[in-house]
Amino acid sequence: MKFRRPRSLNELILVGFGLVGLPLLIAVIWALVNIDRLAEQSERLVFTGVAAAENNRLLVEHVGSLERVARQFQVLDSPESLQLLRQDLSTIEAQLAEMAPLNEQAATTALAASIGASARRIVTTLERADLSDDDETRAIAEFALLRQRVTELTGTLTSFVDTELKNLQANTRRAQRISAWQVAALVPGTFILVLFFIVLVARPIRQLDTAIHQLGQSGFSKPIEVKGPTDLERLGRQLEWLRLRLLELAQEKNKFLRHMSHELKTPLANIREGTELLLDGTVGELQQPQREVTDILRMNGLKLQQLIENLLSFSAWQTKTEVLTLTDFPIRALAISVAKAQRLALKAAHIQLKLEIEDIIVNADRDKIRTVLDNLLSNAIKFTPKGGYITIRAQQTPSSFVLEFGDTGPGIPDEESPRIFEAFFQGQTEQGGQVGGTGIGLSVVLECIQAHEGSVELVDSDEFSGAHFRIDIPQKRATAQQKLAANA
Repeated sequence: MKFRRPRSLNELILVGFGLVGLPLLIAVIWALVNIDRLAEQSERLVFTGVAAAENNRLLVEHVGSLERVARQFQVLDSPESLQLLRQDLSTIEAQLAEMAPLNEQAATTALAASIGASARRIVTTLERADLSDDDETRAIAEFALLRQRVTELTGTLTSFVDTELKNLQANTRRAQRISAWQVAALVPGTFILVLFFIVLVARPIRQLDTAIHQLGQSGFSKPIEVKGPTDLERLGRQLEWLRLRLLELAQEKNKFLRHMSHELKTPLANIREGTELLLDGTVGELQQPQREVTDILRMNGLKLQQLIENLLSFSAWQTKTEVLTLTDFPIRALAISVAKAQRLALKAAHIQLKLEIEDIIVNADRDKIRTVLDNLLSNAIKFTPKGGYITIRAQQTPSSFVLEFGDTGPGIPDEESPRIFEAFFQGQTEQGGQVGGTGIGLSVVLECIQAHEGSVELVDSDEFSGAHFRIDIPQKRATAQQKLAANA
C-alpha cells in the first residue's frame, strides 16, 4: 500500500501535527483506560473486603447463637428451644446463600457447604424423637468442628481479600512502569518528529530566504530551485521567473551602458585632443584668460573620461568579461601619477594632498588599482571643502598591502553607509565640482578590490573628520624586490 505524500504546506503541517499528536493521544487513552480499570478493581476490592468482613461476623454470630440454643435444649429439652434451633439454622443457611458469590470467587464453596451441612446435621439430630443422651452429646460436640470450619472460612476469605489487594498494587505499579516507559519513549520520539518536520518545512523556507537575499544583492546568475511542498515550490518557480526577468533587464542595462559609453568616448576624445592642441600652442599661443578656460575644459574632459571609464568598467564587471593582469609595480609611483592627473581639481578647490606611502612593490592589476586610486581621490575631492586636505596611505603587511583614504569633508551619514557601495546609489550630501557623479565610482572600487580577493570598508575613526576608507589586498606571492620608485 502506497501512502500519498503531503503536497502542500498545510497538508505537511497537518500530517506533522497528526504524527506528533497521535502517540500522545494513544498514551492518554491508555492511561485513562488503566485508571478506570484500576478504579473499578479498587471499588470491587473495597466492596468485597467490607462484605467479607460483615458476612464473617454475621456467620460467627449465627453459629454462636445456634450453639447456645442447642445447649439450652440439652438442659431444658423444651419445644421452644427446638423452634429456636430451626430458626437459627434457617438464618445460617440464608447467610451462606448470601455469601455464595463471594465463596465462589474465593474458591470456598465446598467449605461453606460443609458448614451448612454440619449445622443441619446437628439440628436434625436434636430434632429426633428417639434422641438418646449419647447422640445429643455427640451432636453438641460437633459444634467444635463447626466453629473450626467457620474460622477456616473467615481466614480463607481474609487471605483472598489480601491477595486481591496485592494484585491491585501490582497492577498499579505495572501501570506506572508502563506509563513511565511511554513518557520516556514519547519525549525523544516527539522531539525527533518535531525536528524532522521543522527541517521539512524550514528547508524550503530557507531556500526561499536565500533566493530573495540573492535577488536583493543583484545576484541573478544563480538559478533558484526550491524543493518541498507544492505551494512553496510554486513560489520558488515564481522567484525563478523574477530572477530571469531581472537578469534580462540587467543585461539590457549593461548593453545600454556599453553602447552609450562607447558612443560618448569618440566625441570626448576629439574634445580632449582639441584641448591639448590649444594648450600646446599648436594652433597659436593662448593668452592667460584663454589658457585658464582651456584648463577648465581639459579638467572637465578628464572628469567625463573618468565617468565613462567607470561606466565601462562597471558594465564589464557585471558581465564578467574583465580579467586581472597581475604585475609587480611601485604603488607610490602609481599614486603620484593619479595625483598629477587630478592636480587641477586639487588646485581649484585649494585642497592639500598628503601622500604617506611606503616605497613598496605590490603584485596586482595596475590598471584596476589605478582605477581604485582615481575613483577614491576624485570622490574625496568632490566632498572635501576648500582649504581641506586629503590623505593617502599605503603600507605593507606580512600577507597583504593596505591602502587608506581619509578626508576632511562632511563624512558619510550612518543611515547611508550600508549602501555606499551599491551601483548608482548617491547620498544626500551635496557634491562639489562641475560634473555630477553617476553613483558607480565606489561600486567599481568594490568590484576591483573583490576581483583581487581583497576587502574595502568604511572605517569609523576620529583621525579624519570626513570619510575614511581602508582597502586590504592580499599578496599571493612575494614581489621580487622592494625598490625606491617615488619618481618613476
